[in-house]
Amino acid sequence: MDEWQQNRLAEVVLGDIQFDCPMGQYTTLRAGGRAEAVCFPCRLEMLQQIVSFLGMEKIPYMAVGRGSNLLIRESGFKGVIIILKGELATIEREGMNLFSGAGLSIPELISYCSANGLTGLEFLAGIPGSVGGAAAMNAGAFDKDAGSMISHLFLITGTGEQLRLDQSELKFQYRSMSVPEGAVIFKVCFELDEITPEAVRTRATVYLKKRRQTQPLEYPNAGSVFKNPLNDFAGRLIEEAGLKGERVGGAMISQRHGNFIVNAGGASANDILELMELAADRVEALTGIRLEPEIKIV
Repeated sequence: MDEWQQNRLAEVVLGDIQFDCPMGQYTTLRAGGRAEAVCFPCRLEMLQQIVSFLGMEKIPYMAVGRGSNLLIRESGFKGVIIILKGELATIEREGMNLFSGAGLSIPELISYCSANGLTGLEFLAGIPGSVGGAAAMNAGAFDKDAGSMISHLFLITGTGEQLRLDQSELKFQYRSMSVPEGAVIFKVCFELDEITPEAVRTRATVYLKKRRQTQPLEYPNAGSVFKNPLNDFAGRLIEEAGLKGERVGGAMISQRHGNFIVNAGGASANDILELMELAADRVEALTGIRLEPEIKIV
């Protein structure tokens, strides 16, 4: 971006912007290169202006939630990272429909559901991402996925227009869904059921306990690194290849779960990528299966 573009963008977000920003602070892996800019729109009108402006100026952009499924290469991102907050991270209820801003964190979502006796999303307990990220990636665990609970969502198109898409239009698949190119999700509607708050809390606690028993939550990580191949599990294949505990620099394949790469201390994006490549190569040599990344590499 040139100086005029930077100044104009800063005006739109009322100065809530960081330039030449190290992305490790905005990803759960605590690693990654720099983004040309990170901005924090807090109102829908602000988001519309940002997307319209970046589109007209042909400046690359990407919406990021809590960075729980993301790795920015050391070479960085030449463009603008958009992180939603304020009005775009709030929650409202209409009967059994729960409208959540895309910037809301999953822990905040689960906390609201627990307090209000809304059931259906407990399986997400312990996932550190955002609602928008969970929708975009069709986040899942324990044979359940977010897409099955989403009635519809709202987004800003690449030209700054609002658009509503129903579940049938989103074409949810394993760890993905379909939205127009350049679109940014700003609100998600979940269709839930009602039980007692105590029952919701109990269910969420059960899922959280399972997660803590099997996943290395004590280290910075990005969740599952690879997609599960058809009728198998990436973690099992990595463990069978004897890769638990394997390290490259500060990056390590978890001793607790083979499909988790953790930042054991000072890991760079290059360390993580090299370890991912090593694991994929070793598994392919052993089984003929090439593991595909689940985390988004930018």
